[in-house]
Amino acid sequence: MKDFFKFFFASILAILTLGLMTVCGIVAVGVAAGSSDDKADIKIKNKTVLVFNMDTNITEASQEDDPFADLTSRFTGQGNSKSLSMTDIIKGLDKAEKDERISALYMKGNLSGAGPAALTEIRQALIRFKAKKPIYAFNVGWSKADLMLVAGATRLYLDPMGSIDVNGLAAEPMFYGDAFKKYGIDVQVTRVGKYKSAVEPFTTNRMSEPSREQTTKLLTDLWSEWKIAIGADRKIQPDQIQTMADEKGFLFATEAKFMGMIDEIKEDNEVLNELKKLSGKKESDKTFNQISLQRYLKVDVDGAAPRSSKNRIAVVFAEGTIVDGNGSDGEIGGEYLSRELRRLRLDSAVKAIVLRVNSPGGSAYASELIQRELVLVKKEKPVVVSMGYVAASGGYWISTYANRIFAQPNTITGSIGVFGLFPSVKGLANSVGITWDEVKTANFAAIETTSRPKTPAELARIQVAIDKIYEDFIQKVAEGRRLKPEFVQEIAQGRVWSGKEAIKLGLVDELGGLGQAIDHAVLIAKLGNDYQIDYPKPAQGVVEQILESLGGKDDPIGSGNMNALAQQIRNQFNWFNTLNDPNGIYARMPYDLNIK
Repeated sequence: MKDFFKFFFASILAILTLGLMTVCGIVAVGVAAGSSDDKADIKIKNKTVLVFNMDTNITEASQEDDPFADLTSRFTGQGNSKSLSMTDIIKGLDKAEKDERISALYMKGNLSGAGPAALTEIRQALIRFKAKKPIYAFNVGWSKADLMLVAGATRLYLDPMGSIDVNGLAAEPMFYGDAFKKYGIDVQVTRVGKYKSAVEPFTTNRMSEPSREQTTKLLTDLWSEWKIAIGADRKIQPDQIQTMADEKGFLFATEAKFMGMIDEIKEDNEVLNELKKLSGKKESDKTFNQISLQRYLKVDVDGAAPRSSKNRIAVVFAEGTIVDGNGSDGEIGGEYLSRELRRLRLDSAVKAIVLRVNSPGGSAYASELIQRELVLVKKEKPVVVSMGYVAASGGYWISTYANRIFAQPNTITGSIGVFGLFPSVKGLANSVGITWDEVKTANFAAIETTSRPKTPAELARIQVAIDKIYEDFIQKVAEGRRLKPEFVQEIAQGRVWSGKEAIKLGLVDELGGLGQAIDHAVLIAKLGNDYQIDYPKPAQGVVEQILESLGGKDDPIGSGNMNALAQQIRNQFNWFNTLNDPNGIYARMPYDLNIK
């Protein structure tokens, strides 16, 4: 029935889409043509300022430009027509650092999409840029995420009406246990690991004590890393930042200036005049010599051309929840990724693989499929893992056999544990007069039913499977990381760890980002300077782009609290829909922490 409705509404959408294709196609092509850049026509003057508008959806991997995004944004009033990947931003900054025509970097706007680990990598590129050229940053307000990038600017400005966020970190997981009970939905759980709290939102109304313990420790680690980074940029002691968080929460412009969190309070036209001077213009001129980071990425710069070689380092992104099958947008399909890894394994030109993992885990079976292929790859060529914001549970499962694992101090990892989640709609159905009867030929014939709760015998049998997979998980980590199984058992239990703590435990090898992981892959593959880096190039057909655009793929930037709440609910139920493991068994980290 679920598939019937899914295909029914997909058919209706397809019919409507085809009906609109002519009109939308003409308008969208016009929009795309008007906004696209021809590489050959881009001219950069001397003393040009590179502009990084952070009002951009920042992703980990490069995404295909959506020619219909502008159209969607105009019609719906939502969405962001532009996106930039972490890898592209770093490439652009490193290229601009060497480009003599670029005199400075100007940063404005508020971040969207990027996790702390990706921000740490972009931040490192900004530090390299600042060593050669000045960075200016201005906005009406700076969030904690923004400050990870702009706090180290040569000149950090804030509008007189502005404020900055220094209120610490908080996590507010949402719980549906009471709501499910109210409507007659019963959710049964089998799990291993006292910290394996991914099931709690569906069974209870509050955090368990083990879950509260691990979340407190994790937030403390992430907050400590933030204070250290911002303190170093602003030359302020972390203890002083803690005092601001405890006593103020946010700082008005005058307070921020007094406490050293910004350099100056300026209005936007005052900053504009400063940028005019920087680019050799007069205050009476309308604007200054500038180029956006998106546009600059299309510019060929002498000495900054991509490395070319027959020896290739393949960078593969594993981003999203791990699901059985091919997966869809925002998911890691176990079959799809294992096929891609197999293709790279059989390609003799690929000398090493760097796997960028940004995943909370998911299907145990899909995680195992991916891991099996990585084990085969490792027998023929090096595999290096770079962990993003989160590489936990199934995300750690697929990482554990790598030659070397890199993580950022604020990466969320570990969560070595397994659970099963089994909803029953008997109470809900009975309340509206729907009942079931049952005939079976064996005791466990109806073990997969959702029309009634599982029997004690059925739950016991499922628990045997959960225990076995957990034991396999422990053994894989012990073998892959060269740790004693008893020690892994002790640090597992479904507990999440920060990258900083994971180093101490031996779950990761080294602190560093994607760049360091690539460098290490080159080193152990013994390629010297004779290599090129292959990043994935996603290709989408026009029809898929239309469908995604008309579906309002992006969320509003800078949305209010109610939109954020709606997004949290949507994320929780989207996660519920990813529970498609053929055996109903999952290796996933605790609920989405929704750290603020």
